[in-house]
Amino acid sequence: MKNALSDYFKAAVSVDNVVFGFEKTGLKILLIYRGAEPFRDQWALPGDLISVDIDLVSSAEKVLQKLTGLEKIYMEQLQTFGKVNRHPYGRVFTVSYFALIKIEDAHLNPSSWAEEAAWFPINEIPNLPFDHNEILEFAKSQLKLRIRRQPIGFELLPKLFTLTELQNMYESVLETQFDVRNFRKKILFLDFITDTGKKENCVAHRPAKLFKYNAKRYQKLIENGYELAL
Repeated sequence: MKNALSDYFKAAVSVDNVVFGFEKTGLKILLIYRGAEPFRDQWALPGDLISVDIDLVSSAEKVLQKLTGLEKIYMEQLQTFGKVNRHPYGRVFTVSYFALIKIEDAHLNPSSWAEEAAWFPINEIPNLPFDHNEILEFAKSQLKLRIRRQPIGFELLPKLFTLTELQNMYESVLETQFDVRNFRKKILFLDFITDTGKKENCVAHRPAKLFKYNAKRYQKLIENGYELAL
């Protein structure tokens, strides 16, 4: 006799990782070059089907490490995508995660069926397979919202940074430009970055001051809530 629930156990689950990185040229996305079907020889988000005996977070971390070599980085679950025909082989739900990393700290080592892993400028993303463009657009929108209310942007910057680097990062994420004087006035008013008393080394221009993120001051700030009104 057919189990009454058997029709409900015919779907698979995958994880897809949207990895944001930042360097002086702007915000970038990490993509892999698929060496397996479906969509062989196409760039895609680092993602894969997951085993039934591993939890979601561990699966996302394992898939990212397997396909790109990255591990122990900031990751956060975003949303589940489940259009009926999103995967050509059958019914597959995917749970998306986003990760933030300093590109200079990212040592890429693609393996398994990922033939390559490379950083793409945020405004030069190719047409991706499955619904990866939709997942990426959702991740971008969430990053824009969260960066105004959480200090996640500092995951993209070096430990010590200049105000110019900080402004470039916010402009890249929010896809806009700010007046230098107004930006610095507003960001310093929030009081969760600290002047280290140090300056840049080995630069052709006048060395700029170096700042760092102050987590203790940020914790005091969020007790009353805030929005970075840039």
